[in-house]
Amino acid sequence: MAKKAVATFSGDRSKSKTVVKCIRMVKSERTGSYAFEEELVPNEKVKDFFNKK
Repeated sequence: MAKKAVATFSGDRSKSKTVVKCIRMVKSERTGSYAFEEELVPNEKVKDFFNKK
């Protein structure tokens, strides 16, 4: 019987609940193609992440 693999974050558990992974799609001015920006952002700064260009 196979074991089930479970992914966990290492480190302080209380800190991981205050951070969110945000992904934003950005258009390249040079080529016109789209790319994705990913960043771990504190809960308080999520709106700032999506407002900046």
